[in-house]
Order: sequence, then C-alpha cells, then structure tokens
Amino acid sequence: MQIWPAIDLKDGKCVRLRQGDYARQTVYGDDPAAMARRWVGEGGRRLHLVDLDAAKHGGSPNREAIRHVAQAVDAPLQLGGGIRDQVDIERAFSDGVARVVVGTRAVLEPDWFAEMAGKYPQRLVLGLDAKSGLLATHGWQEETNVQAMDLVRRFTDTPLAGIVYTDIERDGMLKGPNLDALRELIAATEIPVIASGGISTLPDVERVRDTGAAGVIIGRALYDEQIFLSEAITVAGDEPAHAPAAPHRP
Repeated sequence: MQIWPAIDLKDGKCVRLRQGDYARQTVYGDDPAAMARRWVGEGGRRLHLVDLDAAKHGGSPNREAIRHVAQAVDAPLQLGGGIRDQVDIERAFSDGVARVVVGTRAVLEPDWFAEMAGKYPQRLVLGLDAKSGLLATHGWQEETNVQAMDLVRRFTDTPLAGIVYTDIERDGMLKGPNLDALRELIAATEIPVIASGGISTLPDVERVRDTGAAGVIIGRALYDEQIFLSEAITVAGDEPAHAPAAPHRP
C-alpha cells in the first residue's frame, strides 16, 4: 500500500483543517518546499498536495508554492483543490504535478470529467469527499445529494489513475478511518482507492492496508508526530525511496 504524506496549502503555508472547516486550522510551517524535503528525506516516495484556497474560491492562489515543491523534490506530486477546467489540469501538469485530483466538477459534471480522463489517461484522480455517504463540493463547503457509490459506478470503465476517498467527518480529527465505507467502495470498483481522513496511529495504517486500499493519505498524525513516516511505510509494505533518516522523537 502506498503512503502519501499530505501537504495542505493555504496562503502559501502548510496547514491542516479539522473536518474541512477553514476557521479551524493549524499552521505547521510557512515553507511547503522545506516540508516536502522533510517527508522525502524520511523515505516518502510521493506527496499529496491540496490547494485549500483554490478549492474554496477557484483559481491558483498557491501556484508559486506548488512550483517550489515540484522543484525541491524528486517525487511524484498529486494535486487536488480547485481543479475546475482543462486549463487548470494543464497548468498543474506544466508546474510539475504528476497526477491531478478532480472533485467538485467531477461530481457536478461527470460527463466532462470522463472526457478529460480520456484525454489524460491514468493521470486524473477522482476526488470523493463524503459526509454520511453524500458528496460535498467547493472545498467541502457545499453539500450535494450525490451518493459516493453512485458516482464511482459511473466511472467503472474510465481510465483513472485512482480514487481518493475522504471521510469529511474524520478528516483532521485523529479518530480513525471509516473502514466500513472504505471496504464498500473498494468492493465496488477495480480503480485503485486511496483512503484519507482520520488516520491517527500505526494500527490505523495497518487496518486500512488490510481493506485492500491502494494507498493512504496521512496528514495531521505526521505533523503532530503521532505517526512517523518511516514506520508507516514499513507497516504499509511500501518501499522507501532511499534509506530514510531516523525520525526525530521529542
């Protein structure tokens, strides 16, 4: 199972939100490129970036920070947040991003998303941000009546790189992942599923691995040092990019 350390960007800084609430944020650093180097230095092979400002308002307010991260590390980057059209997709690729996560527009205009996936096979990721099974859009600020499972089935034959499934109620709360929902989703599709939200301990990583998930995104637990990246990589059965530096323990 792949481990994806998360770097969430807001106002050019590394932050974490609780349950997607922009008023409940913790700033972990003002240099995303340095944070990226840290995770790669600890053995990370890939990074998951989220532009929180773009997710809420559109545009590319953290584009400079994303470019700096791409220049700072030799690791595939997966970017989500505010990807609303083909221009956004191509901009991300030109900035050094390997894979782009599309959530809001994929939910609202699935036919468009399927068309884009055909143009960029194995480079787009479906972002499913769910609360009680229903999807949310626009940086989790707007709720829909679309069931996550229904949207997944619609893209059964679409050449996607993966699906990122985030349980909004668990995200940033360190209360453990929603394993039942994750198992149901994995059983419904052959597209690789990456779990996100609530990972707080190494046993959480192990439990997600045992669902058959292709990957897991870890955010706050890494920043709060409840999980050390090198240990998560070992538990997941992932391969570090190199011999990782020993984790700092307070």
